Formats: sequence, structure tokens, C-alpha cells
Amino acid sequence: MKKIFKVVKKMTMWFLAVILLGVVSIFSYHHYQLGKESALIKSKGSLVRINDKNINVYHEGNGKDTYVFMAGSGIAAPVYEMKGLYRKFSKENKIAVIERAGYGYSDVFNDDRNIDTVLEQTREALILSGNMPPYILMPHSLSGMEAIYWAQKYPQEIKAIIAMDIGLPAQYVTHKMNSWTIRGINLLTKVGLHRLVPSTTYNPEVMKQSFLTDEEKELYKAISFKQFFNHDMKEELLHAYENGQKSINLPIPKETPILFIDAIAEQYKNSKYTKQKNKDYEKLAGQLEIADVIKISGTHSIYLYKPDEIYDLTIEFIHTKIEIDEKERPK
Repeated sequence: MKKIFKVVKKMTMWFLAVILLGVVSIFSYHHYQLGKESALIKSKGSLVRINDKNINVYHEGNGKDTYVFMAGSGIAAPVYEMKGLYRKFSKENKIAVIERAGYGYSDVFNDDRNIDTVLEQTREALILSGNMPPYILMPHSLSGMEAIYWAQKYPQEIKAIIAMDIGLPAQYVTHKMNSWTIRGINLLTKVGLHRLVPSTTYNPEVMKQSFLTDEEKELYKAISFKQFFNHDMKEELLHAYENGQKSINLPIPKETPILFIDAIAEQYKNSKYTKQKNKDYEKLAGQLEIADVIKISGTHSIYLYKPDEIYDLTIEFIHTKIEIDEKERPK
């Protein structure tokens, strides 16, 4: 029995040693690659200083309206991933892509991702980069909560919200995220394990499409490996419940026009989640003065798959619902 115990103990020690060696090797390789890739990463946009850290705002185009693109959780390089959509708007309008703390060319702030902190950084960064309100917000996924909160606190700054398959504040309160999963993924990215699974780090669809140059695709990958699921991304998910609570405790922004774009993936179109999401959108839309809920066939990253449709729906919503309403209001 003692002999068996010694053999098992020895095998366990060897097994742990192999795992440790593997982790150290992956960690070393990841940081070696980060060093090489850092030479590629040059700022694209306006870096503004907030609390001794940088936030990047990319803007282009001209026009009376400024469309502000707000990426969802974990979209590590918004300036590149959302280019296929915002480039359509910038032909006749001014656009701004806000890369909040921990995203794209922005620094990791290592601060409290309380929604008030996030929103004030966004507002300040836009103004410091020369992008003045009012704005038409273009949030995706998690950033929808910030957009709605923005309309609740500063309604005069928001002309409209084009909500691209967003998460509503009440949904983040109802469906609280698993903190252990979030912390675990963050720990794995610190080691560098995400580099072994590129398809989970950046969206392969971006690489398939042609809206980025070859050089931009390399930058997209480099920034994604650097920023993916860092401290700030972890914290904003860990605070999603509390941030949702803050929003639902405020009055609904009834006077803010919102177009809800509901992405319906074919394989999940009959799922309880998909049906409930649509009900949630319809319920909130019914409480607003100006709102529409439009279903679009496609996956959650709908801006990659249906940019033309999103553009057409947005322009139609602005022209037929908002601008006509503004003309009809008494002076």
C-alpha cells in the first residue's frame, strides 16, 4: 500500500510540475508576443487625459448630428470592430467611437466601474475631444445600460438612442452574472491562455470581411490580445447588477426616442430567452413617447452582419419619427 501511495504521490507531483511548466511557458510566450505587437499599436483617434489616464475617442465625418458608437462588453478593439457600420454613417454625419477605460487604445484605469464613473468619463472624453452634445447614441449589448442611464440623467444631451441588441438595466438585475466565472476568465487571460484560442479573443467575422485593411486586421488582433477581459472589463460585469439597480431606480426616459434593434439568431428564434428579450423591448418601448422595436435576423454582433439594414433603419427613424416630431412641436 505504501508503495502504491508513493507512486501516486510521485505521479501527482509530476503532473503538477508539467502543468506549472505549461502555465509558465504560455505566460512567457504571451508577454513575448505582447512586446512584439506593441510596436504595431499606434493611436488612432484623440487621446484625452482623465484622472492621469488616457481615453481614446475616434471621430470622422461632418454633419449636424453626432453618432456615438458604444461597444458591448469584451469588444476589445471597438475602432476596428465597428468600422463596417460607422463608416456608413460618417459619409454624411459626424461619428465618434468612444473606447471606454480598458478598451482599444484607452488605458486600463483599474478603478471603480460604477455606472456613474463610466458615464462621466464618457461625457468628459467626448467633450474634450471636440464632440459636443446632443448625441445620437449607438450602443451595443452592455453599453445599452450606460446609454439609458445617460438619457435618464442628462436627457438634454441625447437626441436619440439606436439600441443594437442591448441589455436592458432590468435584465442585468433579473439575471445576475456568475462572479466566479467572470473572475476565472480574467485570471486565465492574465496567464495568456486566450492567445491559444484566438476565436474567443476577437471575432473571426471581422477577419473575413473587407472593411479593414490587412494592416488594420493585424492591429485589431494585437489590441484584442492585449486588452481582452482585463481588469476594467471584469469589473464592469461584476458591477452590472448594481449598475442596473441604479438605472431602474430612476424614472424611465420617456422623452428620449429609442429604436430597439432586436437581433434574432435563427437557431434561437424560438427560445425562451429570445422571446423574453423581445417582450422586454416592447414593454419599455410602450412607455416611451417615440419608440420602435424592429427584429433583424442575425447574431448578437448584428453590426457586423447587417450594417446596411441598421443604417437604413436608423436614418428612417431619425427622419420620420424625430425630425418630423421636432417640426410639429410648438416653438
